[in-house]
Amino acid sequence: MPSYFERARILFDQSRFDLATEELRQELTHDPEHAGAHALMALCQAMNKQYDEALTSAQTAVGLTPDRAHVHYVLAWVYNQTDKIDEAGHAIREAIQLNPEEPDYYGTLSSILMRRKLWEEALAAAEEGLGYDPEHVICANFRSMALTQLGHKDEAAASLETALFRDPENAWTHANRGWQQLQHGDRERGMDHFREALRLDPTMDWAREGIVAGMKARHVIYRMILKYFFWISKLRGRAQWGVILGAYIVFRLLRAAADSNPALAPFVTPFLILYGVFVLLSWTADPLFNLMLRLNRDGRLALSDEQVFAANCIGLILLGALGLLSLWLTTDNSTWLSAAIGCAAMIVPVSGLFKTDAGKSRKILRAYAITLAGIGLLALLLALQEHPTTGLLATAFLIGWVLYSWIANIIIMREK
Repeated sequence: MPSYFERARILFDQSRFDLATEELRQELTHDPEHAGAHALMALCQAMNKQYDEALTSAQTAVGLTPDRAHVHYVLAWVYNQTDKIDEAGHAIREAIQLNPEEPDYYGTLSSILMRRKLWEEALAAAEEGLGYDPEHVICANFRSMALTQLGHKDEAAASLETALFRDPENAWTHANRGWQQLQHGDRERGMDHFREALRLDPTMDWAREGIVAGMKARHVIYRMILKYFFWISKLRGRAQWGVILGAYIVFRLLRAAADSNPALAPFVTPFLILYGVFVLLSWTADPLFNLMLRLNRDGRLALSDEQVFAANCIGLILLGALGLLSLWLTTDNSTWLSAAIGCAAMIVPVSGLFKTDAGKSRKILRAYAITLAGIGLLALLLALQEHPTTGLLATAFLIGWVLYSWIANIIIMREK
């Protein structure tokens, strides 16, 4: 009769993580120092998004058998899932030191280096893993991803096509190929790969996100923004800041030139408007187009719970702005027009909340958005009473809104 641990491994392979956890609890009741059970428990807990418990289980496994490579690999995997990239890197290098011939470890190392945008190092790690197993799917996928980020389009595509030829039923490879196709502008073929990935693994969030991105990419405006997202994602933090600051400096120089030489204004003004629209869309495109899908019978089925929530938030803000605008049209009171503009402006900080998955960063941005909304609401209430401090609060709201994108960029980029 199989042991609790053996049954747990079978259940884990079947993605029945709750049942596997129950079997592992029984195993650990009989043998509290079973390092393998603690390690498998960590993986089950991580798959169920119980990250604090998973980290404790993984650390327990390492404490029990510090000379065993597999437990360090599990610890690295959990750290990677919880965005503790430095700790994940230390743990996987320890696993490689203990067992330098296991390709899974190089695949995990490559994924960690990819998250740090160290494309060349990620490519080298994946290729080292493939040196031990030329058909290793994880290493082949990360090799292709690194090649894509390095601009080697044809080689990256050939790498994935080879992986699909060897294992045509691998959902992750199909999803990866779908993102490649989407990045290269072939939306239809990308959607085919995403659908196949979801057929093979209906729980794969990465493929579902690809379906959503592909549906939004039907619109030319979103395609342009998506190309920008793909391009900027290849750059590391300092390079991203160079692009953002460089574009802003050019904007300021063009604006100054138009102010000092009115004859230039007709030529410069369209570029200034396009810059402003582009900056706004870089923050709001995802939730705005998610709202379009939310209102579509088929599109809403592809959205995750968080994407639906974000779309609902944006929808409520737009309804509020339209309501305030209607009050201005019916009363001719300019206070309601200012309130409508302020309400619509809140789309930016609310959209920013969903640009990060990190709990701490999201809490900071949430507090910022709530504070900004509170200032705006207080300014409206005082304006209706013609209070003299209204102008001061309105200025504070405007300054806070202008600073938001810079502060949010700093917070989000610190995660990377």
